[in-house]
Amino acid sequence: MELEDVAAPVVEVQLPIRNKQHRQQLTKGMEHMRSYVIIPETPPATSDENPQKRSDPFQFGTRYLEEGDDIFAHNAWDHVEVDAQYSKFIEQQTTFQRENQVSDFDKQRFNGKPEKWWDKFYGNNQANFFKDRKWLVQEFPVLGEVTKEGYGAVTLLEVGAGAGNTAFPLLAMNRNRELRLHACDYSAKAIDVIRFQSAYTAQESPAVLQADVWDIAGQHLPPGLPPGSVDLVLLIFIFSALSPDQWTQALRNIFTLLKPGGEVLFRDYGRGDLAQVRFKKGRYLDENFYVRGDGTRVYFFDELELRKIWSSSIDGVTGNSGQTAAFEVRDLAVDRRMLVNRQRKLKMYRCWMQGRFMKPSRSEIEKVGEP
Repeated sequence: MELEDVAAPVVEVQLPIRNKQHRQQLTKGMEHMRSYVIIPETPPATSDENPQKRSDPFQFGTRYLEEGDDIFAHNAWDHVEVDAQYSKFIEQQTTFQRENQVSDFDKQRFNGKPEKWWDKFYGNNQANFFKDRKWLVQEFPVLGEVTKEGYGAVTLLEVGAGAGNTAFPLLAMNRNRELRLHACDYSAKAIDVIRFQSAYTAQESPAVLQADVWDIAGQHLPPGLPPGSVDLVLLIFIFSALSPDQWTQALRNIFTLLKPGGEVLFRDYGRGDLAQVRFKKGRYLDENFYVRGDGTRVYFFDELELRKIWSSSIDGVTGNSGQTAAFEVRDLAVDRRMLVNRQRKLKMYRCWMQGRFMKPSRSEIEKVGEP
C-alpha cells in the first residue's frame, strides 16, 4: 500500500467565534472634533406634524429643524446655521491650520502640476469614488429642459468632468437629438475613464457626448468649441480645484466660449464646510486653500467673494462696444445643511455655494458703452 492511499484521520477544529466589530463612532481624522459633532442623547420628540418635511427624495430646502423636532427624523436638515460653540471651534481650527501650514517646498510641489495629482487620483479610483449626481435637475432645472425631446440645438460644456458622474446621468436622461455635450477635464486619466465606459463607446452617430482633455486655466480653448459656441457651462466642484491666481484665466476662457446670453451653472464648497474644518496640520496652502492627503487641492468660498469674482471686469476680454466684459450674477446662494448620522449620533455641518452667472447679451454689452 502506498502512503498516499492511507486516509488521514478527520480532525474537527473549533474556530473561535469572532464578535462583530461595531463601527467606530469617529474616524481618527475627526477625533479632534468629538465634542463639537457628537449629538447628546435626548428623548425623541412627540410632535409628528409633517414628519417628512419634503415631498421628493432629492428636493432640498424645505426641511427646517424647529424646536421640538426629532433631530434623527431625517438624515439632513436645511438652512441650519452653526451654533456658537461650533463657530468658536472653526476659529480655533483655522488658526491652528494657519500656524501649521504646508512647507514652501511642498507648496511648489502641489501647485506646480496639479493635474498630475488628479491623474494619480483617477488612476487609483477609476469610476468608483464619486456617486452619480442625481440632484442635477433639482438644483438646475434648465438641464431638464435642454434634454427634452424637440428642445433644439444646444451645446453644453462640463468642465472638471472627472469620471463622468455628471455627463453620464445627463446622457441617460437626454431625449434631445440636437444636444451636444462636451465633457472636459485636465486629467488625462479621468478622460480615459469616461472614454472606456460602455455608455460612451455605444453611442450612435452623431455622438451626443464628447470627452476631451482641457485645462480651464490654460491658454487654449477645448477641442471643437470655437469662441461664442457654448450655451451652458457646468462648473460643479471644479472652481475650488484652482488656485486663486488661475481664476482670471478661467473666467476669460469661459466668457470667450459662451454665446451672448449663455449661462454658467455653478456649485462648489462654501467657507466653514466640514471638509475645511476637519483639515489638520500640514494641509494649509494659503488662506481658505488646502491640499488633501492625495495631493489634490481645494478652495472654500464665501458669498461676497464669489459675487465679486463673477461680477468684476475680466482683464483681456472686451464686449462689442470695446468695454471690458463681466458676467452678470443671476443667482447666488449659500446652501447650508446639517447632516445627521443616527447610528453614530453625529452631526455634520456642510456648506455649499450655488449660482448662475450669465454672459450679457449683445444688446446688454452695448449698453455698457453708452454715455
